[in-house]
Amino acid sequence: MNLNGKSFLTLLDFTPDEITGLLDLAAALKAKKKAGVPHDTLRGKNIALIFEKTSTRTRCSFEVAAHDLGMHVTYLDPTGSQIGKKESIADTARVLGRLYDGIEYRGFGQSIVEELAKYAGVPVWNGLTNEFHPTQILADMLTIREHFGSLKGRKLVFLGDCRYNMANSLMIGCAKLGMHFVASGPEGYFPDPALIARCEAVATETGATLRFETDPMKATEGADVIYTDVWVSMGEPMEAWAERLEKMLPYQVNQKLMDAAGEKAVFMHCLPAFHDLNTGIGRQIGEQFHLEALEVTDEVFEGQRSIVFDEAENRMHTIKAVLAATLAN
Repeated sequence: MNLNGKSFLTLLDFTPDEITGLLDLAAALKAKKKAGVPHDTLRGKNIALIFEKTSTRTRCSFEVAAHDLGMHVTYLDPTGSQIGKKESIADTARVLGRLYDGIEYRGFGQSIVEELAKYAGVPVWNGLTNEFHPTQILADMLTIREHFGSLKGRKLVFLGDCRYNMANSLMIGCAKLGMHFVASGPEGYFPDPALIARCEAVATETGATLRFETDPMKATEGADVIYTDVWVSMGEPMEAWAERLEKMLPYQVNQKLMDAAGEKAVFMHCLPAFHDLNTGIGRQIGEQFHLEALEVTDEVFEGQRSIVFDEAENRMHTIKAVLAATLAN
């Protein structure tokens, strides 16, 4: 696997062998971290993190991964960059590319990170866009592989709003790695047909299957992984909640659904999750709509079959693998 100098924008750009190679590298780096073995192989390099959307896990994962590899990090929050405001994306990319060895972008349209990569002259990594979230999928796949011992042939079901970055990226990851992907949500809430077509073409080569199901109980029969995400994206107004809740409540991951899936099924979530009323937004929604949880109940989230914190930890190990592979000396 030689990914030196390559940007990491979407898993569509990578072969199954390259994705597996990144997972293998992440597992090796994780083992070194746990054993206290230094692996600062990128000493002297510098990377920039551009966050137009803030995040706890993504920022901390990139920073810890970079520091473990011996690199220096500059964090640019939504107020710390002029990208697309006073300075064009192309100009920003060409300036930062002269100063840094790599650039991470987390924000809005996929076209932004694609344009950064076009002009930067150094690797650009997608920390999340509206369309794709590839670093999350690497963490998810490593976690599933750790838990079950393998990926090929595993059934992953995503429930809820299947139109955006998480369902899109899980579909791509499953197609690339020969898994069985099911998207379960209301009519009109499935991935873009053009992306489905691209993934179906990949699936014919890997043995993966793709399915789209409005009945959550049918969707989750025999599942290995039950996956969900928040029902309203970051920055959407409170008015969006009422309409979305009415459509999404049948797709809540609760104990009844987990029991129907079978004993082997595990629960995953990219976080943050509205599983209780212990957040400001959670309390506000709970008071307004008389709900104790949204996309997942607290019983499932805190239950024995929840592996969400293994998944969260693996964000750092898999991001470290991406940095190490694309910036290899």
